[in-house]
Amino acid sequence: MASNELYPEIPPTRLRNRDEEFLTGANHPFWVWMADQFFYRMIENRFFSLRMKGEENFEKRNKNYANIIYAPHTNWWDGTVGYNLCRRVFKTTIRMMIEELNRFPIMSKAGAFAVNKKSAQASMRALQYSVDFLKDPDISLWIFPQGIIRPPNFRPVEFQSGMAYIAENCVKKYGGINLIPVAVNYTFLREDKPEVIVDVGEPICLQDKIIDRKALTNKLEKDFEVFCNMQMQKIFSGQLEDYKMLFQTKLPWHKKLEHRLKKIDLDKLSAEK
Repeated sequence: MASNELYPEIPPTRLRNRDEEFLTGANHPFWVWMADQFFYRMIENRFFSLRMKGEENFEKRNKNYANIIYAPHTNWWDGTVGYNLCRRVFKTTIRMMIEELNRFPIMSKAGAFAVNKKSAQASMRALQYSVDFLKDPDISLWIFPQGIIRPPNFRPVEFQSGMAYIAENCVKKYGGINLIPVAVNYTFLREDKPEVIVDVGEPICLQDKIIDRKALTNKLEKDFEVFCNMQMQKIFSGQLEDYKMLFQTKLPWHKKLEHRLKKIDLDKLSAEK
């Protein structure tokens, strides 16, 4: 596929076919604070709200083990949404695997680390690094197991083998790992800005050291497709009353005026005259 296609099948680092510096993730207090300010405001300025459901499921995880939080990857905003959820809702230390991190190296000081998909050997370095830092139960790896950006609500859901590799090796080295699915959708509802819809699924705690990586990947992708389809049905039917708001944009003056005008009873005014 050509590199200028909307959804190319080839990862950008493979298309460029060049070596890049491997950047590890850190949590420098100043840069984490800066990232908080930047990514919180960025998402609140662009979207009307972020509605979420199931955030209590994160507390059902086995707290003796670290977490792999996995979500679909459909656009540029996915990483920003993941950062907001980890920092503002889950209150967890985030690590996020980012391709082309060398273009934004400062993000490595706030939890991001590089993955180069030029070759299987280059990708393996990021997977092995993930296993190393997931010994800490306070850390959560936010990952996009599809491996490349897909169109919104792309079906069938297909995962690459990287997440299963990380999970298998974490179980062998540390005794277990939590897998937590998160469905994310972007849609217009009744406002002039789009809204982010998030569902947090029940955690899966893996502790069995005998893992068939292919079978695990197949099960996770099938279950995730069902999970995402359930979210889509709620959106299609407008059943979003039980979603909580992480934030909601304050109404601008023209929207406030619109709401006031809607409350005016014209029949009552005519009768008073």
